[in-house]
Amino acid sequence: MPDPSKPGPSLPAPDAAFPIILPDGTPHRGTVFLKNVIDHPRFEVGDYTYASDFAPPEDWAARLAPYLFPFSQEKLRIGKYCQIAHGVRFIGSSANHATDGLTTFPFAVFDPSTMLGYQPDSRDTVIGHDVWLGYGALVLPGARIGNGVIVGAGAVVRGTVPDYAVITGNPAQVVKMRFKAEEIETLNALAWWDWPPELVARARPALEAGDVAALQQMAPADPG
Repeated sequence: MPDPSKPGPSLPAPDAAFPIILPDGTPHRGTVFLKNVIDHPRFEVGDYTYASDFAPPEDWAARLAPYLFPFSQEKLRIGKYCQIAHGVRFIGSSANHATDGLTTFPFAVFDPSTMLGYQPDSRDTVIGHDVWLGYGALVLPGARIGNGVIVGAGAVVRGTVPDYAVITGNPAQVVKMRFKAEEIETLNALAWWDWPPELVARARPALEAGDVAALQQMAPADPG
């Protein structure tokens, strides 16, 4: 168990745009802390959540969520400490067409008098904390992905994904759970992602080793 009296490695500054510094001292511009590079009224993201892209865009919100507009009725909510690989896309509810008529053609969007008020689907898309979204994953409208989930490369995600599941495929299915049910309950109760950054840094050995007991012993009296 790590000794909480000894200082551990520090985390990058949470307000950094480019948290990875290369050996020559220059920032790696292909990885960003999203919270610090996105200014979008319908896009919410927590501290330390990063995205990577081999062709870094000027507009990260548009790259990741191309159908999420400032006038959209839904929100995209992403928690803390998430990891978003190249090619991940969030297909927001604004992309959906009405399916209860004889046609799915969106006549209303071509009519200036009804364009802005027309949105058949307004479900939020919600991503928990410490979620790893692998290369090219596609998250569909209204998906709710729990804490600690691993989304396999190329997975197409819809519906609700339980905490600490590993999912793959199209449509994405749970292939295994990362921890036992009681460990998942403990991890959610500890909510380490809400701890002060200096405590998360000291807890790094326990986090990396998968040592739930050690992490539990390091928890502050009031995790919030």
